[in-house]
Amino acid sequence: MIGIDWGTSSLRGFRLGAGGMLDAREAARGIMTVPDRRFEPVLREFIGDWLDGGEDRILMSGMIGSRQGWVEAPYIPCPAGLEEIAAKLAPVTIPGARAFIVPGLSGADAQGVPEVMRGEETQILGLGAAEALMCLPGSHSKWAVVRQGRIAGFTTYMTGEAFAALGAHTILARSIVKAPVAAEDFARGLDRAAEPGGLLHHLFGVRTLGLTGALDGAGARSYLSGLLIGHEARAALAAHPERGPVRLLGDPGLCDLYATAIRRCGGEAAIEAGTAAAAGLMRIGELVSWN
Repeated sequence: MIGIDWGTSSLRGFRLGAGGMLDAREAARGIMTVPDRRFEPVLREFIGDWLDGGEDRILMSGMIGSRQGWVEAPYIPCPAGLEEIAAKLAPVTIPGARAFIVPGLSGADAQGVPEVMRGEETQILGLGAAEALMCLPGSHSKWAVVRQGRIAGFTTYMTGEAFAALGAHTILARSIVKAPVAAEDFARGLDRAAEPGGLLHHLFGVRTLGLTGALDGAGARSYLSGLLIGHEARAALAAHPERGPVRLLGDPGLCDLYATAIRRCGGEAAIEAGTAAAAGLMRIGELVSWN
């Protein structure tokens, strides 16, 4: 089977067999790079040798199933697990192959405001956890609760996208220099997130600390990162007072930052290894009737 994790900016492919992952590759061919939604030619170029080698089953997850993608796969409500997802796959027409897209999940926060995810559900279920609080850092970070092997609910934080926008398109951009994260300034931002005033007030401090010489450009960027991640982590941890270690899944560098933040905010964190997307696609594929 071929597993495809197709997001907004990247395209990842996995050749999967009874022994697990046989091969993997990645390209900067996310759905937003594909002109006129001509996804089939891009996919064939990406995995043509696997198809020529006899693979004829394809399972895709991520933004490829969004309204901007190949086929809009429906959202299914939480709680949901592998069985519910496998029962609602959206078929895709690819001559010479049998192909499906994994549906996304929907939910709501405590006040009834809708929540949605696409792609993260496959990664979360790929871990095979029975009970867990999971965090998938990114542009739109997801905090998900797993109960009895199913995703019970989740919350989204636009932390990564806010960091990018604030650092490039606001007055704060004049105070920031792109540089590796400085641990001391990152921790300073984390601690500031615990103080009174709220995020909007705290953000202006990035500028004033720079103006007064308390932060240089590289430090301001680290401080802003700590401030945003700190607000996210404190809100998420407060929403889940009865929790074990937060299981982090995603980019290793970003997971390291989140682990630091969670621990400094009073929680426990464990970073997961391996390719959860491939494992999730494999587990879903095992439930599909391919005939």
